[in-house]
Amino acid sequence: MATEQLRNTLILAGFVVLKFVLQYVLVDGAYDLHRDEFLHLDQANHLAAGYISVPPFTAFIAWVIQQLDNSYFWVRFFPALFGALTIVVTWGIVDELKGGLYAKILGATALLFSVLLRINILFQPNSFDILCWALTFYLFIRFLHTQQAKWLYWLGAVIGFGFLNKYTILFLVAGLATALLLSLYRKLFLQRELYIAGLIALVIASPNIAWQLQHNFPVVAHMQELKATQLNNVNPADFLLDQVLFFIGSIFLVLGALTAFIVYRPFKPYRFIGICFIVVMALFLALKAKSYYTIGLYPVLIAFGSVYWEQLFGRGWLRYTRPLWPLVTIALFVPIINVVFPVLSPAEIQVKAEKFKDLNLLKWEDGKDHLLPQDFADMQSWQELTQIASKAYNLIPASEKQQTLILCDNYGQAGAINYYSRKTLPQAVSYNADYIYWFPDLPTIKQIILVKGQGEAPLQESEKQYFGSVQKIGSITNRYAREQGTTVYLLSDIAPFVRQYLYRRLAVKQSKLFQSAD
Repeated sequence: MATEQLRNTLILAGFVVLKFVLQYVLVDGAYDLHRDEFLHLDQANHLAAGYISVPPFTAFIAWVIQQLDNSYFWVRFFPALFGALTIVVTWGIVDELKGGLYAKILGATALLFSVLLRINILFQPNSFDILCWALTFYLFIRFLHTQQAKWLYWLGAVIGFGFLNKYTILFLVAGLATALLLSLYRKLFLQRELYIAGLIALVIASPNIAWQLQHNFPVVAHMQELKATQLNNVNPADFLLDQVLFFIGSIFLVLGALTAFIVYRPFKPYRFIGICFIVVMALFLALKAKSYYTIGLYPVLIAFGSVYWEQLFGRGWLRYTRPLWPLVTIALFVPIINVVFPVLSPAEIQVKAEKFKDLNLLKWEDGKDHLLPQDFADMQSWQELTQIASKAYNLIPASEKQQTLILCDNYGQAGAINYYSRKTLPQAVSYNADYIYWFPDLPTIKQIILVKGQGEAPLQESEKQYFGSVQKIGSITNRYAREQGTTVYLLSDIAPFVRQYLYRRLAVKQSKLFQSAD
């Protein structure tokens, strides 16, 4: 028994190591970090119980990364870690279902060669969110098997931390509660332990809830903006197609699980999981949510599907086909690696541009085809931008450097400058996203390093009179970058009125955020 357990542990460790290796090798050196990552990393410099864009957990991880030297290695380590732990948790679910080694390998392979590889490249809340969803199912199954209240309490803690990471975990809670009410486990709602678990979740989440109350629920304004700019454009057909593509190599396991909940008697006690899947999917479809919000539902389905597949192909001649199924997962996934992951340099992508175009990967939010997929273009030329900003800063007299404001068009520009400058420049800010709360308190402004998008004039005609000098320092010339044409200007000889104007505009921006939440 000990030998078998050691063997299983070594195989699981092999999957974990391979997971980490793949997360690092699937990004070509031609790419910087992604624009969204810079915002999350910058939150480490402004630790709080909440932010406009996300709850605070990602900021805490960003602070840990900062203590570890803020390098690419550590930025990519934590998403990879959360992805690896998702595999471990899924392995544990299979074990709870009395699945054998074959089912565990099948499930681990399905998760390893899936959309999680793409998700776990980026430092965003999504990786930890998916882990929390998987843990929620695992801990609840442990509770069902043992009837020990401690598993419910751990479940409450996971939901609490999941809330501090991403609010979408509330959809899982809603789906799970609905499914349980429709199942034989509805009596659970009469048990005191469930409400203690809920209290644990509430206590853990309370700092962010208090922050939201104090700031008049900016999450509402953020969701309104997200709905207006992105969610209204979500097509239900595309949403459902993405569900197939996320785990294209192991879709047979997902379908197997959903079928098994109906026809496989040993899974009858777990039918509530299938109901939960349907409820959450229906909620996201009704609200036109982004398709990747559902990914946390799949690890548990893959665990059940793997156990069911092990049973289906465990007898007669079918058992000889067992080695085929993990190979099917890999074979279906490998051909899309070059187009789904930034493993090819921009120049190499141009050689295969037709393939990318045929798969509709070159189309951006503007509806037009570009040279790179939008996500890849968002990982280009941020260091170039920082170098141009540094060039502008070096032109400023030493006596005025402490009275310099770096003002950017968007959070990506501000975050990138703050990340790559390594605090050799003043803190860059923007009237975008969380940066409206991070403006430095400058008594006077002598110089402004202004970052403007392509085609945008640095100043309006009515503003030019307040600046004695407007000097163009340089522009991003990389044709592959989404920020191509972004230009850095140095504004000098600034009228005293400008400082009041900028901070008044900031106050208006903050007040609008409060009003939109009313």
